[in-house]
Amino acid sequence: MDHMWKTIDELHAWLDGHAEGPPERTTLLRVLKLSEEVGEVAQAVIGAYGQNPRKGTTHTWDDVRAELCDVVLTALVALRTLTPDAPRVFADHLARVRDRALPS
Repeated sequence: MDHMWKTIDELHAWLDGHAEGPPERTTLLRVLKLSEEVGEVAQAVIGAYGQNPRKGTTHTWDDVRAELCDVVLTALVALRTLTPDAPRVFADHLARVRDRALPS
């Protein structure tokens, strides 16, 4: 898990190095990027089922899995943008969800 957060920190720093404009806009755009990524998951699922008659089957379930990973990465970078303590915030939230969903 530490390796994952190290990579998220590196991606966050890399994106910050390319960010233009005020920090508030950067934060907003990183959160909005999630909508774009979720849309790509939907597009991949539709494509995996071949539900667009004009296009047919355009994606595989591997594509869907990859797009879901992009959603997760985008969310973690957005969380890191909101707080440098993202690993703790995420771990605490995960524990609360676990305790609520899987009570002892």
